Amino acid sequence: MSIKVYTDGACKGNPGPGGWGALIIDGDSRKELYAGNPDTTNNQMEMQAAIEALKYLKGTSELIELYTDSNYLRQGITEWIVNWKLNNWRTASKKPVANKRLWIEVDELSNTLNIEWHWVKGHDGDPGNERADYLANLGADSVS
Repeated sequence: MSIKVYTDGACKGNPGPGGWGALIIDGDSRKELYAGNPDTTNNQMEMQAAIEALKYLKGTSELIELYTDSNYLRQGITEWIVNWKLNNWRTASKKPVANKRLWIEVDELSNTLNIEWHWVKGHDGDPGNERADYLANLGADSVS
């Protein structure tokens, strides 16, 4: 048995007011989380959604299947972060990694949990992704 997590970020302008949303499904139990930020970016909200869901699940030993429509988040945490850390938080082009503080937080949480990262096409009818998108927009609307 695994816990399914759907996360999404939204931004009204980029940068601008934004929000994040997370749907956590654990058996028959569902938990919805969301909040907004008055000055943020879409990528930051995608990352914040994952961070907040993982914080909520901190301490669980169950497999977490995390679904995101952000390739930036999925590839960043599953591929790019290894070299970023080796290169002192610099990209392949030697520039500072954007959103370093958030990447460190995602990485630290990931290292304490059993997570499978999945990409899902956004706005394509996946019920979990659609609900996370709705929650992210609720968060964005709360600050715009």
